[in-house]
Amino acid sequence: IIEFKVIEETQEGKALDQIKEKKYYEKYQDKYKEIYVIGIEFSKEKRNITNFEVEKVK
Repeated sequence: IIEFKVIEETQEGKALDQIKEKKYYEKYQDKYKEIYVIGIEFSKEKRNITNFEVEKVK
């Protein structure tokens, strides 16, 4: 599950947090053995990737 987020400079880590807080992965838990969540954040100012996180939830 991938979340893309445009951020301001001080908000790193919000994309992955949003996936976990809203539990986007829950509807796939019965279908798949392994589920990975990926948070990719882009700087609004620099227009480039500033943060990338991956975590296994199941």
